[in-house]
This record gives sequence, C-alpha cells and structure tokens, in this order.
Amino acid sequence: MGRYFAVRIGRAALTIVLVVTFAFIVLRLSGDPALMILGPEAPPEVLAAFRKAWGLDDPIWAQYFDYFGAIARGELGRSMRDGRPAIELVLERIPATLALTLPAFFFKVALGVPAGIYAALHRGSGIDRAVMMTAVAGFTVPSFVLALLLVLVFAVQLGWLPSGGQDSWRHAILPIATLSLGGAAVLARFTRSAMLEVLGQPYIRAASAKGVPWRKVVTSHALPNAAIPTVTILGFMVGTLIAGAVVVESVFAWPGVGRLLVVAVANRDLAVVQCILLLVAMTMVTSNLIVDFLYGFLDPRLRSKGAHA
Repeated sequence: MGRYFAVRIGRAALTIVLVVTFAFIVLRLSGDPALMILGPEAPPEVLAAFRKAWGLDDPIWAQYFDYFGAIARGELGRSMRDGRPAIELVLERIPATLALTLPAFFFKVALGVPAGIYAALHRGSGIDRAVMMTAVAGFTVPSFVLALLLVLVFAVQLGWLPSGGQDSWRHAILPIATLSLGGAAVLARFTRSAMLEVLGQPYIRAASAKGVPWRKVVTSHALPNAAIPTVTILGFMVGTLIAGAVVVESVFAWPGVGRLLVVAVANRDLAVVQCILLLVAMTMVTSNLIVDFLYGFLDPRLRSKGAHA
C-alpha cells in the first residue's frame, strides 16, 4: 500500500514540474512583456530598464532556476502591470469562479448520472435514444458556441436573462447552464457505458437467475460496480473546476480566474499566468491523486499493479 501511494505521489509531483516547465518556456518564447506592457513606441532605454528590473535580460536558464527557487520559498512573483503579488490577484478572483463552477458541478452530477443510469436500464428504448442524442449534442458542441446560443435565445431574443456581468444571481444562470450541460452530457455517456458493461457481467446474470429482485440487483450489484470507473471522470471534473471556466467567463464577462488568465496572457503578465497555471495544475493533479488513492482502497488489484509500475 505504501509503495502504491509513493509511486502516485511521485508521478503527481513530476507532472506539476513538467507542466510548470512547459508553461515557463512557452511564455518566454511567446513575446516580449516589455513591448506588450510599455508599447513599441517606448524608448529603448526604458524597455531595457524594464527588462532589467524584472530579470528578463537574464538567460532563460537563469530565469528558470530563479523561478523555481522563488516557488520553493513560497514566492509566486508580482504582476508586471501593477506590482501586486500574483497570488493576491488570483485569490481575489477565486470566489467568483467557484460561484459558477461549484453549482455547475452539482448540476452535472444531478443531471448526467441519473440520465446515464436510466438510459442503460432502458437500452434501445426511445428514451435511451433521446438521452444519448441529447448527450452527444451537448458533448460535441463547444462551450463558447453553447454560450453564444444561450445568450442569443435567453438574453437577446426572449430578454429573460442578462447577457453578462456579475450584478445579481440572474447573471450567473447562463454561465452555470453553459458549464453544466456539457459536463452532464459527458457524465451521461460515461455512466451509461459503465452501467451497460456491468449489467453484462456473469454475476449480474447469476443474481437474476437466482431470483434476486431486479431492483436489488441494480442497487446492490450494478450501481456500486459501475460507480468505480465513474469516479475517474468525476475526479477529472473536480480538477477542471478552475480551468474549465476560462472560455465561459470570457464570453459572459464574469470576473473570475479564467478571465484574469485571458487578460494576463494578452498582456504577457508572466507572474500572473504562471501562478494561475500552477494553481490549475495542482488542482488537477491533486484531484487525480485522490482518485488514485480511492482506487487503491476500493480495488486491491490496483495496489499490486501500482507497486510494479
């Protein structure tokens, strides 16, 4: 058990290092922050002074080691726009993001899981086909397209809801709906597949042959076993609570972490972008690590496999 957990923790730490390294290199190669912030018309000596003040004139390898040294000291840098600590800017936006993503996560589970279970139990029926057609449509339509369609219908045509902003709870309805529908479609398809796989197992047929009531077969045998793989997709969704809101927050002008990331990338505000990406990476890795731990307890076979991985 200890080796299984140690292997998972080591892989999680390596994943975070690789993500942060990739983000660091891409940001340094994507453009000069001095030109983006001061403008190309700024005098050369001003640009040079800006680069020197922020360490941008150092070799990239020196900047890389300085960055990781700062992380080890708990320092995530300061915004090049206003000089405030990057982590302070990010923490200010997290409540707004969670105000969308947490309700959206609840609705994903409340809609997707029951729909997938019901479709699996009524395989081949009209309801099954309707559920899966809806799920496929929700899964394939990009979130920004769905957001624009919802705005067009409910804000522009019907005038029932505002199209953007954060002034009242009504402003959160369309963003939450956008985030919920796609995730519910994914969960419905995944849950249906997991249930159908379990329902086809010999022990399900054996329980039915012994005269066990179908309701008990489903609740005592099918659902618990189908829930194990579903934990994976739920863990992934928890990990993307912040990253998944980037497009939606931009479309609806919602002042969360996602919109902050878009603005920071456009302005080449390196510390803010790196801080958000580090937060997203840690959230996703932590949620997947928790799923691995749950698997280790739920299925002893995975512990033996993980020990030899």
